[in-house]
Amino acid sequence: MSQTPLSDRIALVTGASRGIGHAAALALAKAGAHVVAVARTQGALEALDDEIKAATDRAATLVPMDIAEADGLDQLALAIHQRFGRLDILVHAAAMLGPMTPMAHIEPKHWDKVVALNLTASYRLIRAVEPLLRASEHPRAIFLTSGRAIRPKAFWGPYGVTKAGLEHMVRTWADELEQTKVRAVLLDPSVMCTRMRAEAMPGEDPATLPDPSEIGPLVVELAQADLGKPAASVVFSDWKRAGTLASA
Repeated sequence: MSQTPLSDRIALVTGASRGIGHAAALALAKAGAHVVAVARTQGALEALDDEIKAATDRAATLVPMDIAEADGLDQLALAIHQRFGRLDILVHAAAMLGPMTPMAHIEPKHWDKVVALNLTASYRLIRAVEPLLRASEHPRAIFLTSGRAIRPKAFWGPYGVTKAGLEHMVRTWADELEQTKVRAVLLDPSVMCTRMRAEAMPGEDPATLPDPSEIGPLVVELAQADLGKPAASVVFSDWKRAGTLASA
């Protein structure tokens, strides 16, 4: 395989300032893709860009924005169309945990905030970038999900509900696009050393968890893979144990 298997590909990564989104953006850039990195924090995006430049001698396109804000994703898609004319790879990693509290105790404003980012923004992202993906020769869309989508647990309500909704949405969308070149996949990172994990499990020793950088090669592999419709999620821990995507 070429050292830069994704040369000349355009990759949009949300949640790119830290954690899994950061790791995915860096791995895709190292594989040759031009990364459009989206996150709320300008400074963290600039730090990512410094890492990409150091590793590849190429710059990323930085987009500091809150994807939950109305119309922002439409404007982003228009800018990508005007500059590149297409989108080859989408990695949607942006999400929030929300309150860890009983369902009956969740304040509506907190519920609305989680739904806006984890679910509504995902729908608006799909709506905005589908024409760009259709313009690609090998379009791949990777959506980060969680085992909580199918294994509910006390106090994880807003996060689990929105991830379950995301999975249904992505599978529906993938079924609609079966006759096109666009292929989507749901990626479950399993337990990983991220800020979200630390928020959910503050007593856990982070040194016992995989670093987000470990998922980078899997993201690059998925960006090239022959994918069918996402009947099940690709689980990072299964892929790592098996050493192959086919067995994941």
